[in-house]
Amino acid sequence: MTSTTRQLLLLILFRTSRSIAAGMIMLAFPYLVLNVLRYGAVKLGLIYSVAAVATAVLGLLFGFLADTWGRKRTLVVVGMLLPLSSALVYFSHHLAALFLAGILGGYSATGSLMGGGVGGAAQPIQSAIIADLSTLENRTRYFSILTFLSGVFSAVGALLARYFTMNGIFLTATLVALGGLIFLAPLQTSQVRGDFRRLESKRTIGKFTLTGMLNGFTQGLIVPFLIPFFVIVFHVPKSRMAVYAFWSGALAAVGILAAPWLERRMGFLKSMVVTRGLGAILLPLLPFVHYLFLALAIYILTPALRIMALPVQQTALTEMVGQEETGRALGINQVARLAASAGAIALTGVLFGAAEIALPFLLYGGFMGANLALYVRFFRNNPVDDRARA
Repeated sequence: MTSTTRQLLLLILFRTSRSIAAGMIMLAFPYLVLNVLRYGAVKLGLIYSVAAVATAVLGLLFGFLADTWGRKRTLVVVGMLLPLSSALVYFSHHLAALFLAGILGGYSATGSLMGGGVGGAAQPIQSAIIADLSTLENRTRYFSILTFLSGVFSAVGALLARYFTMNGIFLTATLVALGGLIFLAPLQTSQVRGDFRRLESKRTIGKFTLTGMLNGFTQGLIVPFLIPFFVIVFHVPKSRMAVYAFWSGALAAVGILAAPWLERRMGFLKSMVVTRGLGAILLPLLPFVHYLFLALAIYILTPALRIMALPVQQTALTEMVGQEETGRALGINQVARLAASAGAIALTGVLFGAAEIALPFLLYGGFMGANLALYVRFFRNNPVDDRARA
């Protein structure tokens, strides 16, 4: 086993433990807030919004620390936040405790966790480590494998949640996420250090930041509320929703393996437009579908379309910026995405509370269309596409 393979395996094991814990939290948290504690959709939306802002700030902070203080030390610190958050929920159901848990654990992007949902503050650092360990030729494959495994095990976590009591879910999530920290002890990461005061790739980072903002806004409108949608509209019980969440996550995980093929056949830009464009057509139909079977088909299919080209996007971003700026670039991108997501989450929470269920889905289609138009404008002459397919 090569040194690179060993480091990737350690990162995979760390990420797997977090994915199982995050999958359990993803399913249980909205049921806890809506059905057990009866706080309502508005308060759930506010928790998600505050968590999104906090994750954005923490992601930026840890991205800068990863470039200037060190990848491994920063990852250890951020890795402790997820088990701390689930332990807090286990010990207290007070609304203030739930807000604090959401802030620490990043309970903001439930639905598909492969893009850094629950516990998402760790995502920029993990992506920076993968970029350090890979080349342009194999980077998308590495991103795909890790994202695939993250999706599979988050789906497993969501399925496992059906076998535990509500408190048991958060206790188990705490223990599993804590256990994953042991895999960071032997991890060896790049010693590259960037200059905190300089950022040479500002123009490129700016393009990804603007598209990230629109992407985050669309994500905040819908993704955190997919499970609550089925709770409110179809009254699906937790045990059944766990199964549907498993299949949705599993399909998205399998779909992610198509990323290297998408990169070879379509390149970065076209793969983004095709996959996310199809999702932008399907999701606005969801609130107008009155048959549970058809609604579930959309729910299960659309996360795969949204996430499928993510490794291609990650490869493009990490290739267009310098190695010593990767952590900051990913952190800034996450800030833009999650800050915009926070406002959208609050908006959908209010709309759901006012029984305006359809409007967020319609807004999703419009803003995703605008986002894809920006991708075309910014990246239609992208040299990474040509090199990746050469």
